[in-house]
Amino acid sequence: MAEDTSISGEMQLVIFKLGTEEFGVDISQVREIIRVGEITRIPGSPRYVDGVINLRGQVTTVVNLRTRLGLDGKDMDSNARIMIMEVNKNVVGVIVDSVTEVKNLASAQIEPLPQALSSAISSEYIQGVGKIDNRLLILVDLKQVIRDDIDAVAHGVTA
Repeated sequence: MAEDTSISGEMQLVIFKLGTEEFGVDISQVREIIRVGEITRIPGSPRYVDGVINLRGQVTTVVNLRTRLGLDGKDMDSNARIMIMEVNKNVVGVIVDSVTEVKNLASAQIEPLPQALSSAISSEYIQGVGKIDNRLLILVDLKQVIRDDIDAVAHGVTA
C-alpha cells in the first residue's frame, strides 16, 4: 500500500469528481490546480495521455484520469481542471471533471477498501473510503496511479 503521511490525526484532501463519483487526494500530492487550456496531442502516446501543455515555459505531460482508471469517456466542459503534481521528478498534469473543495478528514472517518473490491481494483491506488456527512469519497494515491507510466512516457525509463 502507498505511504500515507496522515495515518494519525487528520488528512487534508483535495476533493474532485470523475462523473458522479467523488474522489479525494492528499493535498500534499497536488502542487497547483489550473484550468484546462490548449493541449497538444503527441502521436503514438498511450491512450490515457491527452498530450502536453506549456506550464509557464515547462512542457508538461497531461494524463486523463478517467481514461487511466478505465472509466467511460466524457467531453471536457468548463468545470474540468488539471491538477499539477510532481511524480519521480517529472511535473505532470492530471485532468479531472471538476475540483469541488478542500476538506479535512479525520482518520476515524476513513475505512479500508471492502475486501470484495480489493481484488477487482488495484488496491495499491486506493487508500480507503472516506466518510463525510452522507457522502463517500474514494481516497486515491494519484502518484501511485501514474508513477510507472509517467517515467516511461516522459523519459523512456522503465521503473
